[in-house]
Amino acid sequence: MTSRLNPYLSFNGDARDAVEFYRSVFGGELTVSTHGEYGNPDPAMKDKVMHGQLETDAGYTLMVSDIMPDMPFNPGNTITISLSGDEGDRLRQYWEKLCDGGAVTMPLEKQMWGDEFGMCTDRFGVGWMVNIGQPQS
Repeated sequence: MTSRLNPYLSFNGDARDAVEFYRSVFGGELTVSTHGEYGNPDPAMKDKVMHGQLETDAGYTLMVSDIMPDMPFNPGNTITISLSGDEGDRLRQYWEKLCDGGAVTMPLEKQMWGDEFGMCTDRFGVGWMVNIGQPQS
């Protein structure tokens, strides 16, 4: 198996909602394991996500989990997920879905370097950047 690098996102009780939202954006195969399935006796954690993984048709992998009750949850601006490529129609569809219920921080539009670029925060507080490369002449 080759090495891969992919984002692993932590949530405060809504990991299942988040990963199902991302599946609605990107499509693909979703697997979710709960704490209860692995024997956690805490009733508050039995239905919480211990590990969720989305393998998309485009080859992206997103992993998610809910934090444990004794762990601090500090959402912030220390990570942004970047989508880039030259499949403009596909990336624009992702953009529209990611923005739905979230906030656009920079509209997706042509930039000084020639590509279309935009930034948003989705409804779960996760930052996204989308860069659509333009054909080279």
